[in-house]
Amino acid sequence: MTTINNSNHPLTQIEAHRVCEGEQRVYEHRATTLNCTMRFAIYLPQSSMAPVEKKLPVLFYLSGLTCSEQNVIQKAGFQRFADQHQIMVVCPDTSPRGDGVADDERYWLGQGAGFYVNATQAPWSTHYRMYDYITDELPTLIHQYFPTTGQQSITGHSMGGYGALLIGLKNPQNYQSISAFSPIVSPANSEWGQDTLPAYFGHDENDWQAVDPCALVKTSQAHRPILIDQGDADNFLSNNLKTHLFEAAVRDVTSPVSIHLRPGYDHSYYFVQSFIDTHFAFHASYLHS
Repeated sequence: MTTINNSNHPLTQIEAHRVCEGEQRVYEHRATTLNCTMRFAIYLPQSSMAPVEKKLPVLFYLSGLTCSEQNVIQKAGFQRFADQHQIMVVCPDTSPRGDGVADDERYWLGQGAGFYVNATQAPWSTHYRMYDYITDELPTLIHQYFPTTGQQSITGHSMGGYGALLIGLKNPQNYQSISAFSPIVSPANSEWGQDTLPAYFGHDENDWQAVDPCALVKTSQAHRPILIDQGDADNFLSNNLKTHLFEAAVRDVTSPVSIHLRPGYDHSYYFVQSFIDTHFAFHASYLHS
């Protein structure tokens, strides 16, 4: 194992695999925002590694319910497109984890289900601050320890697609572009969200609107380009994802928003793998412009 240390942010490399033209790595570190140890994966195209260490833009990929940093790096096949478009790819875990971290037997609440928000209610508020981790602590680490241009975009799948929309819409100054596969577009109207939002935020529905992409896209003063892909054979579409709500919300939005309903595709990584190339091409057009 390789350890990168300074007094604030020690990183321990726990995996490194040669793949395509670069290297897929996994690091572990103590996350101060989450008060626990976290892992993230990072794909480094060959040009970003020694001895060249060319500075590249970064795409953050947020995974879905029950996933960790491992699912996308093993199943999506994105590495060849990261090489093609010269993009570094960072894939964080989906929630805080470990002894003492609040959990629940429902897979859509607790460890593996951080929803990329800052919980305000006990017991979740002690550790569940994924919004701060994704928007602040993790990017700081990446830009400190790896050769980046400072340009970044964000994407994700399912709960991670929700996180990408939420974070990108709330922080347009930090991201060049936003995309999502099968996102939860309005957790307040989702069966998953109807359990999760009261647990994390309490029962005041005004607080829920502050983390609802359908509300945010209508009220934000600035927008980045958005790309969404959704399979029409997705068994979560009608009860949890509800893409049509976002389609309605963006009708008067002036920035480019593209939503594709893909015939015959489900919610799995077979779907993600089928269209990951178009998402990399989309982000590359803004990250390298």
